[in-house]
Amino acid sequence: MGALLVYDIAKHLTYENVERWLRELRDHADQNIVIMLVGNKSDLRHLIAVTTEEATAFAERNGLSFIETSALDSTNVDMAFQNIFTEIYRIVSQKQIRDPPEGDTIRPQNFEPIDVKPTMNTDSVRKQCCQ
Repeated sequence: MGALLVYDIAKHLTYENVERWLRELRDHADQNIVIMLVGNKSDLRHLIAVTTEEATAFAERNGLSFIETSALDSTNVDMAFQNIFTEIYRIVSQKQIRDPPEGDTIRPQNFEPIDVKPTMNTDSVRKQCCQ
């Protein structure tokens, strides 16, 4: 349902592989897969090899969301997962609305409940044995 394409912002070679990984995902995964580009090791700003602008442009060209994280100090790690899970949920929910599972019925908005009275005669309540 989702994939995080993670590269190291301090190693350009890892970023260069992202395009191949993206192509593989698009060729072999479900067409509704949610893909997020993640630049990791944002704590290494002094060693940056891939700029935020370069990665953002790639993400926009390819219809991906993008975030920079640091696994070392936990910067934006939770946010990355929260964002991808939210997007997956949105897509799955829309699909459920469009294509309800077989056997499900779509109920009208303006229905009235029917109050069905019990059919058992309450006057002839069974007595317990041996009373």
